[in-house]
Amino acid sequence: MVASARKMEKITVFLVDSQGLFRQGVKLALNQTQDIEVAGEADLSDEVPELIQTFSPHIVLMDANPPFLDGLDLARRITQRCPTVSVIALTSHEDDDEFFQAIRSGAAAYLGKRASAEELAETIRRVHRGEYPINDSLLVRPRVAQQVLRQFQSLSLMGKRAEALAAPLSPRELEILTYIAQGCQNKQIAHTLAISEQTIKNHITSILRKLDANDRTHAVVLAIRQGWISVEGKPRTPQSKPSQENIEYSTGNPEK
Repeated sequence: MVASARKMEKITVFLVDSQGLFRQGVKLALNQTQDIEVAGEADLSDEVPELIQTFSPHIVLMDANPPFLDGLDLARRITQRCPTVSVIALTSHEDDDEFFQAIRSGAAAYLGKRASAEELAETIRRVHRGEYPINDSLLVRPRVAQQVLRQFQSLSLMGKRAEALAAPLSPRELEILTYIAQGCQNKQIAHTLAISEQTIKNHITSILRKLDANDRTHAVVLAIRQGWISVEGKPRTPQSKPSQENIEYSTGNPEK
């Protein structure tokens, strides 16, 4: 009976959007699926974080549109206050600055409101599985990726982030991660460094484990946020040797 109940458990979603008609449409579409249900909805307001805590949904669908990026400010507060809740930012028009702000807010995905109901549902499922579809947007939009990485680097250099943490990566791993940030694939990196492609894969597996990253792009974003690598091409020297005491290993896919 317990196993059967677990199978029937649905992904709960809380919808936050400034347009009531849009909320109704999304609610109707998602509630027609077998595994997703909208547990609550609200307009953009300061009470949203408290509502999220009350409803405790798995996913929050957040309106990311202007003015003043209110939705993304709320998303940032939600991810800080409710770390177990994942946020998907929804936008009427994809904008580079808005995309950057969505990443900074901690959103797991950034999706246009023109997406189909099937695409929205699949994005919800992916986020619920622990994936970060927002990283895919970086991979398919190289210009935006460079802008995002450079802005993260600028924030680090200007001192707008918390105290820097020592990189748990070796100099070689930082070097490989820098090449990944520049868009290089395993074969290219192996050729440049005159080592085997399998060795590159082994290093990437180690990088993902040490950073507890979901994929290559997630690892790059984490490293840029901490100021460990630079998109200009030279990896930074780690401030200390790798520490094994507080590193919790996880699986990752280096096959790229």
